[in-house]
Amino acid sequence: MAGALPSLSYLVPEVSCEPNGLAGCLPVSRTIHTSAVAQPGQVLDSTDLWRLTAVYRFPDQVWHLQLLGPRRALYVLCARRGIYCLSLDTPSRSVSQANKDSEEDELPYPVMPVDPDACVLPDATLCAFTVLDDMLVALAQGPTQWKMQLFEHPCLGEDPQPGGQIGEVELSTYTPEIGIPGKPTAPHFLPVLCCLSLPGSRAPHGHPQACGGFTLEEALFGLLFGADATLLESPVILCGLPDGQLCCVALRALVTSRSAPGDPKALVRILHHLEEPVVFIGALKTEPQTEEAVESELSSMEVHSDCLVALGHHGRTLAIKASFDKSGNLVPELQEYFLPGPVLCAACGAGGRIYHSTPSDLRVVDLAQGSVPLDPQQPNRAPGSLPPTLCPTSLSVCSVLTVSVSPRAPAGETELLALSAKGRLMSCSLSPKSPGPTRMTSASADRKIKELLSGIGDVSERVSFLKKAVDQRNKALTSLNEAMNVSCALLSSREGPRPISCTTTTSWSHLPLQDVLTATCLLQNSGDFSLDRGWTLCIQVLTSSSALDLDAAGSAVTYTIPVDRLGPGSQREVTLPLGPTESGVLDLPVTVSCALFYSLREVVGGALAPSDPLEDPFLEEHALDLLPEQEGICLPLSRLTVDMLRCLRFPGLASPHTQAPCLLSPACNPVDTFLEACCGPSSEPTGPASLRAKYLPPSVASIKVSAELLRTALEDAHSGVPLCSATLQWLLAENAAVDIVKARALSSVQGVAPNGTDIHLILREVAVTDLCPAGPIQAVEIQVESSSLADMCRAHHAIVGRMQAMVREQAAQSSSPPDLRMQYLRQIHANHEALLREVQALRDRLCTEDEASSCATAQRLLQVYKQLRSPSLVLL
Repeated sequence: MAGALPSLSYLVPEVSCEPNGLAGCLPVSRTIHTSAVAQPGQVLDSTDLWRLTAVYRFPDQVWHLQLLGPRRALYVLCARRGIYCLSLDTPSRSVSQANKDSEEDELPYPVMPVDPDACVLPDATLCAFTVLDDMLVALAQGPTQWKMQLFEHPCLGEDPQPGGQIGEVELSTYTPEIGIPGKPTAPHFLPVLCCLSLPGSRAPHGHPQACGGFTLEEALFGLLFGADATLLESPVILCGLPDGQLCCVALRALVTSRSAPGDPKALVRILHHLEEPVVFIGALKTEPQTEEAVESELSSMEVHSDCLVALGHHGRTLAIKASFDKSGNLVPELQEYFLPGPVLCAACGAGGRIYHSTPSDLRVVDLAQGSVPLDPQQPNRAPGSLPPTLCPTSLSVCSVLTVSVSPRAPAGETELLALSAKGRLMSCSLSPKSPGPTRMTSASADRKIKELLSGIGDVSERVSFLKKAVDQRNKALTSLNEAMNVSCALLSSREGPRPISCTTTTSWSHLPLQDVLTATCLLQNSGDFSLDRGWTLCIQVLTSSSALDLDAAGSAVTYTIPVDRLGPGSQREVTLPLGPTESGVLDLPVTVSCALFYSLREVVGGALAPSDPLEDPFLEEHALDLLPEQEGICLPLSRLTVDMLRCLRFPGLASPHTQAPCLLSPACNPVDTFLEACCGPSSEPTGPASLRAKYLPPSVASIKVSAELLRTALEDAHSGVPLCSATLQWLLAENAAVDIVKARALSSVQGVAPNGTDIHLILREVAVTDLCPAGPIQAVEIQVESSSLADMCRAHHAIVGRMQAMVREQAAQSSSPPDLRMQYLRQIHANHEALLREVQALRDRLCTEDEASSCATAQRLLQVYKQLRSPSLVLL
């Protein structure tokens, strides 16, 4: 993100901010005076002797800073916070000395957290600002538009708190980015603000360059901004937006826009469109000057620039200069150039030079008139016009994130203050090369040796970073190739045995307080590949809604287990609890789904983020945005539904020598407690069981299945076994007691539900008449009895589910059903529709009746439910 790039202000004391870092430097002719390292959200403060004296810690990233020398104040824009003001003379006003870490106390310089009271303009939407002598200009990011705001600025010596807003104008629309709801979304590229003024129109304190601005010659100023700004002698704010627009606003016209008639948007002029994010706006002097003009500018510390330049992120450069056409009229000359990109930062220097940094090098281009010879192929080009092309010259300095030109360099030399990607603050002195060979002195030899050693270290550091990046990407490619092999193997083996399988079994575990139903998932790798980093076994446990609460929704819990180095032939076992819950309730059915998940973010995300400082740092913050939304690959393995038939326990079937331990009963049933209290001395059997059988008969549900359908479906696995016993074995095939049922050839069993209630399964052969004109149909009736209506419904639901699967399987084999009496079927259908209408009416009546009359309605509703649970139809 452009907002993550640092800012730098070259005034005394030198101040810089550094939010991230990697670097290596190899200038040809430069001297490094000192280096300092900054951490994210920190600002460095050093003195004239290049000794680090303080570090200011802000609550978030520092996007921009501006130092006002006469005020001895530092203005800082903190991301999503606002503008802070730090007084360099009285740090106690803006810096909190409390809550320092013990590690910071041991550092040679203090790390001082910035006090929240130092925020003079709190606004989470601010993205850029500039401070003039009497005004503060801020650029805010609105919901769909950029908005420039103008505030009164206090005079020298007053409180730094800005005054009221005196102007506002909307610059341009943009498409908002999708971010986190409730949190402002920072743009990928921050806008750039630059103040341009006429010669002699500066305020009495400081000069435009001290405020990060430039002074343009009157001819160029008038051509660019019109006669109104020239007559008003108004400073102009030039704004470079992330979409490439160059907009300008005259500040004095903006101040009076509220009282002046007309549309405030008419105050905004669009100079040009770079068609890429603007990263730098500056001005420089390109025409040769006389000695008197140079001395005059040095004495006034005000350079009258004759060329305006703007650089885009990808290297597109715009230069604008005032020149005369063939008729002698003064016209603006626009020239576009294409420099190597991406451009991280830039600075304008003396002699018409522009210094711009890319991830691989720091380069300089020259726009001065005398430095570019006239092209013989273009004889009509005017002597003072811009060069047709620019030839960048490398300075052999890499990974410079921000650069500034010092105004105090000796004559004939240039001093740059640069901040590397690793947070090192460097002073680089660039000396012009001698025209001929000179004798090397001892001092120059020592300097040359230091430069060569620095170059060796820089190249070594670059090689190590590149090697690390290559190794990381090779590992990511290998892991992706393995993931593709696993995906293809699983997706192409749906019919036969799968190379990677997950088998789920259930069992009851005895704990001190209660019995717990557990699921054991066994992940087996039968293929020739291994599952390494990035693979995760995801197990989702989905519980159904309660059978007594029709409005209740199911809940899902997902367990993620990292799979580390599961080689061929290896297996991994995971045991999870299914219930009951703390309230002693086990909602059935429970669905256990197993899947393999491959995380692209974990494996590929590190390879996408550049490990090399020579790569584009703008990709570092948004490398993971290149991944798909799902961030991975999900491969389903298995799905198991745990219903009542699987959870039933049969303590009465165990042999005496293998008698199962006593089942832990749930909490005491209040109905049983009431029935025990009602028991009196009598010769008849007493107790909860007898009273429940007398006053609360068990709920019954039944289903009839054609004997022919059952024989066809079970003949392979249960040949020679009575049909009722074979059907019971098939229903309990996933239960642990199926072996005992098979050994004893049982046709009825009595089990215990998870909550402790009894469930009786009875199977018998019956003949169904009046359905087929050819005669009675032999069928097997499966009857479920339980004192709990909810448990009876769960068991009935499990039986119906198995029967539906059987019917679908037999229907695929195109077996034709016998002829049926359609009138009889219509009558049964009509009877069931009448019962359903009665159910709806009874339920509506329960909502309006009082407690006394609702008892009879509830009893009738229960009777209708029993009739619906025992239909006269047969599965054929």
